[in-house]
Amino acid sequence: MIRKIGLFLVSAALLAVLTASPAFSAEKNFRVVGSWSNLTMYQQLEEPFWTQALPEASDQQLTASMTNLGQIGFGGAAVLRQLGRGTFDVVHTVINYVVSDSPELAGLDFPVLAPDLELAYEVTDAYRPIIDKYLQQNFNAKLLSIVPYPAQVLFSRVEIGGLEDLRGKKIRASGWTTARFLDAAGAAGVTLDFSEVPQSLQRGVVDGAVTGSLSGYSAGWGEVSNYVYPMPIGGWDHVIGVINLDTWNSLTPEQQDLIQALITEKLEKPGWEVTLKETREGIECLTGQECPYGAPNNLTEVPVTDEDLASARQLLIDDVIPAWANTVNPDVIREWNETIGKTVEITIGE
Repeated sequence: MIRKIGLFLVSAALLAVLTASPAFSAEKNFRVVGSWSNLTMYQQLEEPFWTQALPEASDQQLTASMTNLGQIGFGGAAVLRQLGRGTFDVVHTVINYVVSDSPELAGLDFPVLAPDLELAYEVTDAYRPIIDKYLQQNFNAKLLSIVPYPAQVLFSRVEIGGLEDLRGKKIRASGWTTARFLDAAGAAGVTLDFSEVPQSLQRGVVDGAVTGSLSGYSAGWGEVSNYVYPMPIGGWDHVIGVINLDTWNSLTPEQQDLIQALITEKLEKPGWEVTLKETREGIECLTGQECPYGAPNNLTEVPVTDEDLASARQLLIDDVIPAWANTVNPDVIREWNETIGKTVEITIGE
């Protein structure tokens, strides 16, 4: 288990796979759907992995034809349903997009469950086998990777000083668990498309909105907001990489070992590094500090206090997690308690 997010070197496992020089039985061109093409996850990790790293490591035996979520026109869980039917071989998508078809997956990422990225990694590592189990069961898909986007923080047009000040505010949520958390905190969770948020903030339709710090900066949210509250109210918004189970089973053991080892070292581990970097850079760009992406905004950063973190945890225990537990069967609750529950010291009553 990785307990410190730092620079990663190629692991001994990957070196063993690469130096074994396996004789692959057949060539394969994967039909791959990457995540959002305007973001770092796709540009620096997913596309280079499938179109460069994997072909090179396999002597061009394993290649890919690449598209992305913005091009295919499938919303929500539809892209994984299509993967399960064999339309695609590999998909990278946000896990929150598919929880309508598989509520078990929503147990990975509750608001403020993991206030920092190190704990978020431990939570993810603990729940990984459960995610894989329900992906196979519900989508005929095998899990290959999990990488979070930067922390989903709060942009506010109106003055706030902490969690208590969200009461009575209208706030755009980034998912149903976020909306539930906001409601429990006394705010009103509002559903808005990402592109509608800047105008809605400017016109006062909403008082605040939740998204990644750097995504919000890049989309101009900092130009129509006055405060940023870096508590991960929307969690970490994980992107899962999955492969059709029939496609996976058609590969040789050597091909499977190569793909899994390589995607861990070349996509997943660097992805967590990028998330740490972009979470920090987003806050810096929003608050008038040095910004490598353009002119900084001048938002006031609202401090996240220990009292606020304790209050947020209690909202999870009293409201958000029980609401999720009502959507899954008792086996899932036991699995959550044995994995994430032990990691964060929370037990759901069965």
